[in-house]
Amino acid sequence: MANSKRQTKRVTRAERRAAEEAAQKALAEQAAKERKQQTIIGIIVVAIVVALVAVIGVVVWRNVTKSSDTSSANADAAYSTLQSVKTKPAKADDKAGFLISKDGYGKKTANVPTVGIYMEPLCPGCASVNRQLDPTLVKMMNAGQLNLDLHFLNFQDNKSSDNYSNRAFNGAIYIAEHDDDPNHLMNYLSNIYAEDFQPGELTNYVPVKNSKLQAQAEKAGVSKEVAKAAFSGKNEYVEWLSASNDYTIARPELFSSSGSFSSPTLTINNTYWPLSNISLANTTMVDGFLKAVGLKSDQVGVAGKLPSIGASKKPIDITA
Repeated sequence: MANSKRQTKRVTRAERRAAEEAAQKALAEQAAKERKQQTIIGIIVVAIVVALVAVIGVVVWRNVTKSSDTSSANADAAYSTLQSVKTKPAKADDKAGFLISKDGYGKKTANVPTVGIYMEPLCPGCASVNRQLDPTLVKMMNAGQLNLDLHFLNFQDNKSSDNYSNRAFNGAIYIAEHDDDPNHLMNYLSNIYAEDFQPGELTNYVPVKNSKLQAQAEKAGVSKEVAKAAFSGKNEYVEWLSASNDYTIARPELFSSSGSFSSPTLTINNTYWPLSNISLANTTMVDGFLKAVGLKSDQVGVAGKLPSIGASKKPIDITA
């Protein structure tokens, strides 16, 4: 009888894959719906294009071989290229991540989980995750309940007409390098992912001037001097950004069940955390995340109340 119950609870690989696809589609549809509110009523064709493009924004843009041996070889080659870039951000680690905590950059809070976020500035799904989950993550970070590991990608740069992804995230890297308050960087990311700011893709893309990105940085608390330099047009970190992007998408440990990398991607204590679990558990993103790290909702932001998985345990299965 007990075995029968366990079998009933077990989620098959096929079900997980279907749920993952449904979760990605749901993120895309939500992002498309948010954008649709900003379009001119009555332009039905444009609305349809927006929805279709949003779906493209969160699915895999690049097929990566399912062979683990080949993928590992690709990752090794990409890693070597990343390390050979001359101009590197000093605050990034060797895997191209920016670790932030309540104590600043590169200073990990002990005994708490580390949450990795892999994002692209034009990706609608990344914006959806940012809007739903980041306020909770930032509150927890500032209370010493977790560390954040930020990874910037630029794979959708060609979906803009003016190298938006390169400029938006070159600026983010510059801010990280020249502003010691990680909350300013997180505020900047929230500002460019805001539904009234994030531009569309391809035919729905409207050019964004550097002055507008600078304004979002200043609004985030970055000094005018640093914000102006971040969007001066020099883009000194773009080569590194592109190399880190190529390395990230080749890392097998970041592949979804489809056998390839897709955005947005989250990890908890270096373990891939599928967003499909949220659909499988029929819960919200925030509640699902809190259950995965072992923290009650009324403990968020409360100093001394730490997630039960600590710094080394895998995330709790919220679908069980």
